[in-house]
Amino acid sequence: MTGISRGMAIAVAAMVGAVALSNYVVQFEIFTLSVLGTVTWGALTYPVTFFVTDLANRAFGPQRARQVIYAGFAVGVVVSLLLAPWRIAVASGTAFLVGQLLDIAVFNRLRQAPWWQAPFAGSALGSIIDTVLFFCVAFIGIFPLLPAGLGPSVLSLIQGDLIVKLSFALFFLAPFRALMGRIVPMKPITASR
Repeated sequence: MTGISRGMAIAVAAMVGAVALSNYVVQFEIFTLSVLGTVTWGALTYPVTFFVTDLANRAFGPQRARQVIYAGFAVGVVVSLLLAPWRIAVASGTAFLVGQLLDIAVFNRLRQAPWWQAPFAGSALGSIIDTVLFFCVAFIGIFPLLPAGLGPSVLSLIQGDLIVKLSFALFFLAPFRALMGRIVPMKPITASR
């Protein structure tokens, strides 16, 4: 077994940092707008995880991208337990694994499509599932499910964060495209019949 490559080490470090930071700052609301929903600081940091996953998937393939996710998950949950309440660490771990693994599956399925489809579709679908799982596990019982007066609701948190995360899925297409020339993509695996 060979040691970890520099690229994989960078991907794992970026993933761990983004997960830990997001799990801490998701506790803090930025603002609530009736149309947009409630936006937390986590909505601004967490989309980096999908960007890292997509770059790792392009460069190293789905198996190595899953290794980045598993490393990010393990260290991220431990660090999150130190920085955030346990319910956020548990919700984050659950949502993170499901959302990121979905991102890898979608990205891989669209690997041969036009360059933007795999990272956008993977990040968007992963973000939707991740966001719904996270806020339901972390905050049902803490906040009301539906808006009821002042303060956030689980639905307003989902709505606000999702709008920001989907915007970032679009935003990260430009840096993904810029890095495509620098990242040698994994060659597609052809199945024998």
